Amino acid sequence: MIPRAAERLLVLVGLLLFVTGPSQALYSSSDDVVALTTANFDRTVVKSDEVWVVEFYAPFCGHCRNLVPEYKKAATALKGVIKVGGVNCEEEQGLCGQHGVRGYPTIKIFGANKRSPVDYNGQRTAKDIAEAALAEAKKKIKNVLGGGGGSSSSGGSGSNSGSGSKDDVIELTDANFDKLVLQSEEPWLVEFYAPWCGHCKNLAPHWARAATELKGKVKLGALDATVHQQKMSEYGVQGFPTIKYFPAGTKDRNSAEDYNGGRTSSDIVNWAQDKYTEDIPSPEIVQLTSEQVARDTCEKKPLCVVSVLPHILDCNADCRNGYLKILQEMGDKYKKKEWGWLWTEGGAQLDLESTLDIGGFGYPAMAVVNLKKMKYSLLRGSFSKDGINEFLRDLSFGRGHTAPVKGAELPKIHTVEPWDGKDGQLPVEEDIDLSDVDLDEKDEL
Repeated sequence: MIPRAAERLLVLVGLLLFVTGPSQALYSSSDDVVALTTANFDRTVVKSDEVWVVEFYAPFCGHCRNLVPEYKKAATALKGVIKVGGVNCEEEQGLCGQHGVRGYPTIKIFGANKRSPVDYNGQRTAKDIAEAALAEAKKKIKNVLGGGGGSSSSGGSGSNSGSGSKDDVIELTDANFDKLVLQSEEPWLVEFYAPWCGHCKNLAPHWARAATELKGKVKLGALDATVHQQKMSEYGVQGFPTIKYFPAGTKDRNSAEDYNGGRTSSDIVNWAQDKYTEDIPSPEIVQLTSEQVARDTCEKKPLCVVSVLPHILDCNADCRNGYLKILQEMGDKYKKKEWGWLWTEGGAQLDLESTLDIGGFGYPAMAVVNLKKMKYSLLRGSFSKDGINEFLRDLSFGRGHTAPVKGAELPKIHTVEPWDGKDGQLPVEEDIDLSDVDLDEKDEL
């Protein structure tokens, strides 16, 4: 028997998010920080000739609130030289997702290449932010004037050119290769070059620029194969330049993949970013069995996809696994969104179903919940690959009908036993012995 709701759902799930109330921007019109939105971002930042420092923040984020005075100070110091803006990711989720924002605050500097901004990873002080912005402005000036420098006499890609920095290309050797590349938890692109190689010299400025643009995502290294012949032989290098990709995670010598993209900085960046997103693991489709499970799965996610599948007596193991397969495929398709994925059996969480209006039109059913805004959207189409894909695609672009969660709160999640993966079994009916029952034969119906 399902217990009645006595407490709130996810009391701990996003508690700090709920108590902050409606989304409030951290900066006002009187500050020197420009409010940026989906409506004005491309026109104001991407298509402008100015260098921009942009903070992607969330009002509930404590680190963001702590940054406010320093960020305002940096904006005032840079006024008239470099533009400083802020994006409220609670209100502009699509824009923040478009720029790969995964945590708050995220600061990006839009310099010479507006389509590939530089991630700021320095100290969160006005001085450091301003210095980083001025450095990017200087790179842009050099790029425009053609004074960024050319290839070094050695021919390696560690040279500085354009908006790229030689410091961002890591020099590899036979001695440090395994430690830096194979034992790293980050993905790598490695160029094997020869100093006398003309193609290597032409690649050098593009390699340096790509290293700068990919900083924080994919590391770029360069190895002089004429000096470090052990690695050249180990990886079967027969021509120059040869570029190999090493995926993130535990690697061995057989994990290298041949790079097959173009040789401009944009080609390298686009190819590496595609590989970077491929390496993101697919989310687990988790059964909603307790409040702790809900918290672990959805607490820090931008959205939570909740599916209610038919009862196991109405849909056997094969049937249920078919639905779970669809959800796994959708989870993989939208893994870059980093959503949480939960499923439960019809009737197991009746209070949740009631709050989200799930189940009134039958099972299976789906709702996507924004725990920060306490809003949700229902799947109105078919619970199929195409139907779910269309539904989630619209949500990912900020489209689709949403409704506020009733009372801006969710009921408590009930603790239930996890599914054992087997078909359901009807309860055994107990036989009733009527031999001792004294029936009055005169009684009539």
